Amino acid sequence: MKCRVFFLFLAGLLLTGLSRADMISTIARVKPSVVIVGTYKATNNPRFTLRGTGFVAAAGDAGSSNLVITNAHVLQPPEEKDFDAALVVQVRVDQNQWQMRPAKVLEIDAVHDLAMLRIEGPAVPALRMGDSTAVQEGKAVAFMGFPIGGALGFSPVTHRGMVSSIVAAAMPTPSARQLNEKTIRSLRSGGDFDIFQLDGTAYPGNSGGPLFDPDTGDVLGIVNMVFIKGTRESALTHPSGISYAIPSRFIQQLLQRGKSD
Repeated sequence: MKCRVFFLFLAGLLLTGLSRADMISTIARVKPSVVIVGTYKATNNPRFTLRGTGFVAAAGDAGSSNLVITNAHVLQPPEEKDFDAALVVQVRVDQNQWQMRPAKVLEIDAVHDLAMLRIEGPAVPALRMGDSTAVQEGKAVAFMGFPIGGALGFSPVTHRGMVSSIVAAAMPTPSARQLNEKTIRSLRSGGDFDIFQLDGTAYPGNSGGPLFDPDTGDVLGIVNMVFIKGTRESALTHPSGISYAIPSRFIQQLLQRGKSD
């Protein structure tokens, strides 16, 4: 009996060690594809303003690409538009250096709060899209980004968690008085699609970052900290710290449309 318990304990240690080793290799594989999305203006101080996270993706198998996926709300809202500020993406070139690349908006999917950009310069390693339709509650996930708007520095931070629930993007409100213009617009435009609710804590700077499988690095979704929270939690006086992610199937649709253009 004691031998059996010992071997079970040893097997548990080995599995834990393998899991940690897999996560280390996955982070190393994902990190080169995670980018910083922001704006640049020579007369501003600072010249570069971080807007959120993005990641390089490809329509087919993972390889290299010039396409960047992020949240639509990460881009400058029209009311804040500074026409002299250029949209840029910072790409990691080594452990401690970033390269600023001009970026162009190719398409915006306002319903799912997605934006697809094209960056200038050499192609960057791209992440592979996973099958988000196969994700079930309890699925282990990880996400990477720049929490609190880069206040912790321009070094990607990785968090682990799980999909705690799969819920509708637009939560029905108890009374008509609690419906706001944004919620009504979202419901009318088909904004009642399912999203992933996470038990890990993401911050505004994480918006646009990839939600990925810890074992494979395949993208299962995109972290969303503003658009979805504003829809689901509009009736709450004190919004919760719950984090959400938009499933990758909508990213795949965007990439396929870009591929066919």
